[in-house]
Amino acid sequence: QVQLVESGGGLVQAGGSLRLSCAASGRIFRDYGMGWFRQAPGKEREYVAAINWSGDSTNYADSVKGRFTISRDNAKSTLYLQMNGLKPEDTAVYYCAKSKTNVFVLFSLAGTYDSWGQGTQVTVSS
Repeated sequence: QVQLVESGGGLVQAGGSLRLSCAASGRIFRDYGMGWFRQAPGKEREYVAAINWSGDSTNYADSVKGRFTISRDNAKSTLYLQMNGLKPEDTAVYYCAKSKTNVFVLFSLAGTYDSWGQGTQVTVSS
């Protein structure tokens, strides 16, 4: 089982930027797709973005498309989420997750992932 640890969250003003990181233990990181999800207080966990094992395929939720960029560095076993143009509605706990498969399908479904980090808080003030 891979261990995932997120970092990089914090408090930022609307329009600002943050870069989240997700450090993975174990050598299997490079073999699987990865995703970012978020959960705001009182709301369901929602899909944000996903990336395939090699990094050459990505997908984004409509709410973040054009503002967020997912990337990975397999040599460092690290997943990233660059967030620009942040809005108050982006406020949430952000989680990274490892896919069960190396096939880039069903990436927006939480059930596709079998390992989750503890989350990092992102707060955007208006």
